[in-house]
Amino acid sequence: MKLRTKISGVSYQFNSVRDVLAKANEEKSGDVLLKIAATSAAERAAAKVVLSELTLEDIRNNPVIDPEIDEVARVEEETINETIYNEIKNWTVGYLREYILSHDNQSRELNRIGKGLNGAMAAAVAKIMSTMDLIYAGKKIIVTATCNTTIGKPNSLAYRCQGNHPTDLPEGILLSVMEGISYGSGDACIGINPVDDTTNNITSIMETIYEFMMEWEIPTQTVVLGHISTQMECVSQGAKSSMLFQSLAGTEEANKAFGISDKMLTEGYDLIHKQSIAGGENLMYFETGQGSELSIGAAHGVDQVTLEAKKYILARKFKPFMLNTVSGFIGPETIYDGRQMLRANIEDHFMGKLLGIPMGTAPVYTNHTVMNQNDHEMATMLLALGGSNFFMGVPGGDDVMLSYQDTSYHDDATLRELTGRKPIKDYHEWLMKQEIMDENGVLTTKAGDATIFYKK
Repeated sequence: MKLRTKISGVSYQFNSVRDVLAKANEEKSGDVLLKIAATSAAERAAAKVVLSELTLEDIRNNPVIDPEIDEVARVEEETINETIYNEIKNWTVGYLREYILSHDNQSRELNRIGKGLNGAMAAAVAKIMSTMDLIYAGKKIIVTATCNTTIGKPNSLAYRCQGNHPTDLPEGILLSVMEGISYGSGDACIGINPVDDTTNNITSIMETIYEFMMEWEIPTQTVVLGHISTQMECVSQGAKSSMLFQSLAGTEEANKAFGISDKMLTEGYDLIHKQSIAGGENLMYFETGQGSELSIGAAHGVDQVTLEAKKYILARKFKPFMLNTVSGFIGPETIYDGRQMLRANIEDHFMGKLLGIPMGTAPVYTNHTVMNQNDHEMATMLLALGGSNFFMGVPGGDDVMLSYQDTSYHDDATLRELTGRKPIKDYHEWLMKQEIMDENGVLTTKAGDATIFYKK
């Protein structure tokens, strides 16, 4: 295994595969804070050269975190498809990039190859890809999943209707959900972030959105994004939910800080498959984002792109219906500015798809970062072009509970028109029945008027 190269007469020597992965990463403030980033553009280029010449076997045989001390690393080892891995283990990272980008290899083959990869391999190939490479490759890879309806089909673009409320007032949540649905948002799910993570409160929200969905016969999914243990308690007591939600990290230590483990996720997976109100097989919803491990001191010296990819391996074990990244949410200590946010989100989208995840994105930003609405919209449009399965739908693009900026209900409609994509088929048919949207996926004059739900 060669960890040395020379550029313009200067030799560069790297200490390990972990060191090469970190220094090959595009600049991220989190890596700089961790003191693992390349110190110059030349060193970064040298690391990319060395990384491109490593084989997939080199990466697997030199794990960035020892599986003996880390549960996520063990899940990676346990879930890799050995037959496929043995076919490709002698490929270099550079060859994997060429294989992915080749016109000869489309979604079916790339879906298959992804089963033989671990997180570090997916991160490695992302690091040597350009922006257009990542967008093109993400577009090629189609990953579908079914809860009540099926997400991720070609030419569809879905949205989570995120009608959060600063005090969890059920009437306030419902009004916001009505507005979102009147704009065509909500086919991915009606998903609410609670302020109060208690059984009584989450049960109340679950029942509110479930009853509304049933009353209007809306073909979608419902979920309340409390801690998975609280959701499990609610569902065990009879509360209605289509899916269970949980945020994930890429190290065991960080997941312990989140209050979760592989065992807890397995228990949740088993429970929702017995208690879900949905009829499909994909009943979990995960959220991730670059830098979460660094923010709680649990990165173990590993760069945030590699740790992000490891989360997708953990998620893959539980066959989710949805997963979205929120890289940009933590703040400038992990993602400093709009350029870093854009790069992080397109990396995440590609890596998730390559590893078999029905991937959505939320290129969010908070007001204490060096980002603005233009950065957010550029990232969102690129991700829509690149085939993101879904985005968020937030009233006014400003989440009044979580205090960050995201895609608004009207952005949802704009992105569909720009890309020529429509809602999930069942939901589109329902919207046409309600005269909210026409057959071409364009909103009617009734759109945006939440009072239609008081005129039944």
